Amino acid sequence: MESRFRILFLTFFALLCHTTAFATPQVVNPEVERREIDIAAIDTEEFEIGLYGGLLSVEDFGVNSVLGLRFAYHISPAIFVEAAYARSTTTKTSYERLSGAAALLTDRERELDYYNVSFGYNLLPGEAFIGRHRAYNTALYLISGIGNTRFAGNDHRTINLGVGYRFLLTDSIALHLDARDYMFETDLLGENKRTHNLETSGSVTVYF
Repeated sequence: MESRFRILFLTFFALLCHTTAFATPQVVNPEVERREIDIAAIDTEEFEIGLYGGLLSVEDFGVNSVLGLRFAYHISPAIFVEAAYARSTTTKTSYERLSGAAALLTDRERELDYYNVSFGYNLLPGEAFIGRHRAYNTALYLISGIGNTRFAGNDHRTINLGVGYRFLLTDSIALHLDARDYMFETDLLGENKRTHNLETSGSVTVYF
């Protein structure tokens, strides 16, 4: 009797295992189609050079065109150092135009040129999208530095502060929009004061 019971138990166990094996779902290995992605061929060069032009508002001497040259070295993806040189020619003051008095400056003294060395920090690197299939690397950066401004026959130590926007048009060409304040002290109009000279400019630069 015990032997028969054992046989029935083993038979039931074998049938149970067989049924469970058929009930186990088959593992599916999905075939995912791989996409080919073109990675932007951004140059890894660390140097950048370019021309810029815009408007320079010289305090008490009007808004004037400015043209300059910038050279930058990118120390890291976030930090860069920049050297710049530019020249502008100022106009007469409102006092000179309205009073008919003798000119305060000669034509040569109205020429303004400056040079400086600045440090920049890429505050918000990102991308700009044009259409559905094009993305361009961009960066919003802060910049500050020190240099010299030669104006009215005198040299003035100058501090600059500004903000800029960089748009990488190709793998080696970038467009910039900048706004900066060049601050220096002068007593040209009879009192010593710190002047704020605002500049807005656009530039094209090349990495190499």
